[in-house]
Amino acid sequence: MPAPQTFRVAAIPADGVGKEVVAAGRAVLDALAADSAGSPRPFAFSWEEFPWGCEYYERTGRMMDDDGLDRLGEFDAIYFGAVGWPTVPDHVSLWGLRLKICQGFDQWANVRPVHFLPGVTSPLRKADDTDLDWVVVRENSEGEYAGLGGRNLAGRGPGGEVAVQTALFTEVGCERIMRFAFDLARTRTRRKVSSVTKSNAQQYGMVLWDDVFRRVAADYPDVETESVLVDAMSAKFVLRPEELSVVVASNLHADILSDLGSALAGSLGLAASANLNPERRHPSMFEPVHGSAPDIAGRGLANPVGAVGSAALMLDHLGLPDQAARLRRAIETTTAAGVRTRDVGGTASTEDVTKALVEALNA
Repeated sequence: MPAPQTFRVAAIPADGVGKEVVAAGRAVLDALAADSAGSPRPFAFSWEEFPWGCEYYERTGRMMDDDGLDRLGEFDAIYFGAVGWPTVPDHVSLWGLRLKICQGFDQWANVRPVHFLPGVTSPLRKADDTDLDWVVVRENSEGEYAGLGGRNLAGRGPGGEVAVQTALFTEVGCERIMRFAFDLARTRTRRKVSSVTKSNAQQYGMVLWDDVFRRVAADYPDVETESVLVDAMSAKFVLRPEELSVVVASNLHADILSDLGSALAGSLGLAASANLNPERRHPSMFEPVHGSAPDIAGRGLANPVGAVGSAALMLDHLGLPDQAARLRRAIETTTAAGVRTRDVGGTASTEDVTKALVEALNA
């Protein structure tokens, strides 16, 4: 019997429902790994959980330890929950933990699939009889979230302060995310990349984005392309989603559009994501999109599907695509059977869905 391949994974549940869905995802992943014993390629997970988040900040004044990136750099992957709590300003919690990891590890490609699951009602009437499935590729290292700018002139007195927030677009940053999107499109049934822009109003950064997109597209003559203003793309998500395959967009635009896509699929609780360092110089991080949801935290109501879908993306990244496919089939089996949390019209608890997912792995 071959020895199992063991993957070291750092778990950061962080805040709110992040703790519940990371626990659910770990249970499903461990069940999948246990089932691999005796197979030609057994595998296992070695977990280490880190207590970082808003509670940690309130105790220490830090969202994560000063040497946190050095410690995380030793792992094969990072499994993240959600960050944010009402007692800590959002910009402190986000920049102090999630964005610190994303930028510190140059996780420049954020992949967010929009997948319509059986048994989940979509607000789109078109979803009832149309095959809808697309993926949003988000530039994850610069753009509107580069963190450049500042606040000044407070000395003028109340009402006199000025804030400047600068979006950063580099040719290197634009090109690498666009080539990533085109390469992804070549693996899909419909080879198409839709670029999201706002170059009619943002005449510097987004014009550079458009120029790079046209240049990169010339290297992929087998891939269909279009360039769509972000406001028009918002409408297209609702009115003509069947025309989408891979949507590539800047940090802010993709963040908003991917949430819209998840809502159209039925709930933010279903949405998975991967923050990738494609060169594999650093570990990549996998997290659900839904946020910390303080209103339902600790009540067993959180939907673990987004976290488990993120685990499937992690399995793909770790070189286990067949196991990732098993996990996705288990998700579809579970939702089709009607085992759903209340955000998607069901009555099941987080624990109920987790148990159903484990049982569905062998369905």
